[in-house]
Amino acid sequence: MKKVILAAAVALFVMPAVQAADDPVATRKAIMQSVAASAGLSGGLMKGEIAYSPAAAKAAIASLNAAALSYGAFFPAGSDTAAGTTASPKIWEDAAGFADALAKFAAVTGAATVASGKDGPADVDAFKAAIGPVMASCRSCHEVYRVQR
Repeated sequence: MKKVILAAAVALFVMPAVQAADDPVATRKAIMQSVAASAGLSGGLMKGEIAYSPAAAKAAIASLNAAALSYGAFFPAGSDTAAGTTASPKIWEDAAGFADALAKFAAVTGAATVASGKDGPADVDAFKAAIGPVMASCRSCHEVYRVQR
């Protein structure tokens, strides 16, 4: 069962990204959709709205880590003016700051991956400790590098 949940989470991340590979805006939107799904799962697990499962927690963390490691590759010059993007012009104006934010996201998701161990965080408190810095990283990046609508 654990492997099925992990495989499903990975598929949520990989399938949309593969379909959008030729379009950087579509690809980054697909990656952010996987992040939103993982954040939603994480929130449900932490609030007790979803029965806690170490495998589900591990899958959420794995998906977030995959996003952190790939997301930055989909911001080529010129994609800042593409239709439908919510990426802030600050990404291109402050490329070093954006790179630092992505590096922080990768670091905290990497640490959460290590903390989750082979089978996932043992309980909801361990999950909260692992995922807390990840969610804080998401929030801080969105505050600066996403157009708020």
